[in-house]
Amino acid sequence: MELEKIRNLSDGEIVTEEHKAAEQLFRLRFQTKLGQNEGVKKLRELKKDIARFKTVARERELGLHGEAPKAESSAPKKAAKAKKTKKEAR
Repeated sequence: MELEKIRNLSDGEIVTEEHKAAEQLFRLRFQTKLGQNEGVKKLRELKKDIARFKTVARERELGLHGEAPKAESSAPKKAAKAKKTKKEAR
């Protein structure tokens, strides 16, 4: 699945798609061990898709992709008073 399509999914849809891909990966691995399937390319794609789902979910959790950085307040900050050390106070 393409990254842009994944980013357009909701959080619940991402989790659902990730579970579907993990289940499909499990079945393909099982078939490969039994010698019924030789779909190495499909295994690789599923592993990459799962990684993409997890990456997008984590980005959303951290608020990294697609959101503008949080702006600080427009009010000017007050300058912090510099504390004098003991030597400077004397």
